[in-house]
Amino acid sequence: MPAAPAPRHLNPERPHVHKFGGSSLADANGFRRVAAILRERSEPEWLAVVSALQGVTDMLVALGAGDAHRDAVITTLRERHRRLVIELGIATIWAGLSVDFDWLAGLPATRHAWSPGLRAQVQGLGECWSAQCLAALLQRDGATCPWVDARRFLTVRWGSVGAVVDWPRCHAAWRDWRTAEPAKRGVVTGFIASLPDGTPTTLGRNGSDYSAAIVATLANAAELTLWGDTAGVLSADPSVVSEAQTIANLSYAEACELAYFGARVIHPQTIAPVIHLDMPIRVRSSTNPEHPGTRIGSSTSEPAFGVKGLSLLPDVTLIDIEGTGALGVPGTAQRVFAALEAMAISVNMISQGSSAHSLCCAVHSAHAVRAQAALANEFADELAAGFVLRIGLRTQGAILTVVGDGMAGQPGVAARFTAGMARARVNIRAIAQGASERSISLAVDAGDAARALRAAHAAFLLSDQTVAIAVIGVGQVGRALLDQLRSAQARLRQRRGLDLRIRAIADSRHAWLDDAADVLPPDWRDRLGASPAQNLGAVALHLQPGHFPHALVIDCTASETVADAYADWLRAGIHVITPSKRAVAGPLPRWQAIQSASMGMARLRYEASVGAGLPVIQTLRELIDTGDDLMAVDGVLSGTLSWLFNTYDGSVPFSALVREAIAQGYAEPDPRDDLAGLDVARKLVILAREAGVPMHLDAVQVESLVPAPLANGSRAVFLERLQDMDDSIAKRHSRAASKGCVLRHLAQLDAQGNARIGLREVPRHHAAAHLQGTDNLIQFHTRRYCNTPLVIQGPGAGPEVTAAGVFADILRLTDQLGSVP
Repeated sequence: MPAAPAPRHLNPERPHVHKFGGSSLADANGFRRVAAILRERSEPEWLAVVSALQGVTDMLVALGAGDAHRDAVITTLRERHRRLVIELGIATIWAGLSVDFDWLAGLPATRHAWSPGLRAQVQGLGECWSAQCLAALLQRDGATCPWVDARRFLTVRWGSVGAVVDWPRCHAAWRDWRTAEPAKRGVVTGFIASLPDGTPTTLGRNGSDYSAAIVATLANAAELTLWGDTAGVLSADPSVVSEAQTIANLSYAEACELAYFGARVIHPQTIAPVIHLDMPIRVRSSTNPEHPGTRIGSSTSEPAFGVKGLSLLPDVTLIDIEGTGALGVPGTAQRVFAALEAMAISVNMISQGSSAHSLCCAVHSAHAVRAQAALANEFADELAAGFVLRIGLRTQGAILTVVGDGMAGQPGVAARFTAGMARARVNIRAIAQGASERSISLAVDAGDAARALRAAHAAFLLSDQTVAIAVIGVGQVGRALLDQLRSAQARLRQRRGLDLRIRAIADSRHAWLDDAADVLPPDWRDRLGASPAQNLGAVALHLQPGHFPHALVIDCTASETVADAYADWLRAGIHVITPSKRAVAGPLPRWQAIQSASMGMARLRYEASVGAGLPVIQTLRELIDTGDDLMAVDGVLSGTLSWLFNTYDGSVPFSALVREAIAQGYAEPDPRDDLAGLDVARKLVILAREAGVPMHLDAVQVESLVPAPLANGSRAVFLERLQDMDDSIAKRHSRAASKGCVLRHLAQLDAQGNARIGLREVPRHHAAAHLQGTDNLIQFHTRRYCNTPLVIQGPGAGPEVTAAGVFADILRLTDQLGSVP
């Protein structure tokens, strides 16, 4: 085998070949842009290969298929090109073009009268028209730039793999043409060619790209540039992954793999003629010519994890062949391929278990039923004998492929790929890897395809990790959280590759469901107020469109109804974060159901439910997970009560401080939850359950500060009669002060689950006596920390710190989802 040619450096003396597709030549403005690009080229010699105007080839193909409105189609084509030459100021060529339209109108109306050669001649008219228009536009500006019909030198024959170039004949005809027309610049028709007997033919879909590669080969070009409507080859389909990035460089093999599995920018056939010459290909945008685009060549750089891009091949169906006695027999796979080849059905992917009990292959869904019938006929004897148990079709799916030369030999690529699918709740139906290790393909359900592509793109750090978020509850904590999220969205995208997309905000009366905003709009409060009510199911459904890999509900309410929905959300793959204690400290059966649901792929986090922004639950988990034994927990667990008794000195009524705590956002929505000790009781229950003690709320011994007559009335009545508490609190304060003590609200929990809460007199040297503001104090007494407890202290109330605790849970969750390498 001859050695591969050494990489070439661009030679300015060699011609450059530029191909412009129909999207670049859609209208007069497109022609002007293309002409400007060519005029500004620095190379002394170039050739431009052109497609028909956008949509023209489809119309010409329809004529050949017997379009019932042929006269209207021809009129439309004639008028479109007439307007084009007028707008471009090249009306002098209209007489020549008009001859073609007259000839077209005079053809037989029935398609049966059209020979294959005539049909191909008609289909190729669009390229001839656009080539003449572009050449005339360049000549109008003073360039020497003739146009040439590629059938003059491009001869092909048709085989099993499509159009095969007759290279000796093409080289000879090319030399003859270049001798007769030595101009250094010219416009060449794409798509069209001749058969050896001179009959017109076409190169099929993507034929203009193939034509350009053939022209570049014949011209021994320094470089081939394919101009289109995208700034290079993108890392994924931008209609699904809006964050898709231009790939700076690809190897020939990488480009072929991406193209085979669905990337639409370049066709593998285009690469074949130039790869032997080691000729670089560039893919660039005619609407953004300053962008360097993508370079395709023999040498390339490798990104993290070796993955360059991903492609998604839709509309495929898996055919399963299962049996006990046939699939391990030599030649079985060959029979599968032969049977499908006989029906002209291409196999996109094949996967076989190591036990040889089953084999599956993926074909285009349009061919699935015929493929199943062909295989059933091929294995009829084995089916009758029971050696093959079934040949079945699965529901329509898609093939997702990651591609990169650097994947070869790099451990963990498949693991990262499949882990990304698991985190996005995507079931993998089949998996295959090529022997070159350049690509890994997964078959997934059609409904999961977009979400799978986004998840894999983020898993390989090719785009931001996107999390769709619904915030339920816009009280003081909810509003503070939304403000914090909004201010951090841009920074998190830039620094962490994390896209926190707020798609829903709901309160008890309204639900704003958003589809478009990448960043939370500043007027979200107005939008929420103008939105109708929605049930929780509608909010969750909106949160889980197919293209978002991760969904998260943040519950900032004190609603039992919302807490009742946690288990269903978690089972549906929706993560839940909350500062609320309702679900975590609520009825034990509900909590056990929530715990069970959170053992799947979705996660529940509630750090802020105990210590606001303090790492109380995380610390307890780490103590237990590392083998320590919890003996007791005690301290001040209410930021509200901490602030009240740190502040209260008898100079102002206690009721006035309670009202101030409400105004500052320190208190629960109903301050009796704090004053009655219920909020602290829930926190002790949460800590007990974290420690493995299945405690009920009613097991906590609670001293309530709320007078009995006010315990069960309305919140409004309670607030009106707050002063009823003043005398009792003042007397207790005076009694404590006379002993040299202060009042502090303390909570205690031991390892057996004994829990009690109440207002205590503590000496001034006690740790709780030195707290300030809303400080919480949590002391963990464990086997390791037996002499001196492990102490956590800091602000434990207030919307800002509680929202920050929720925000920290969001970041910890996204770390698990893979947003941070």
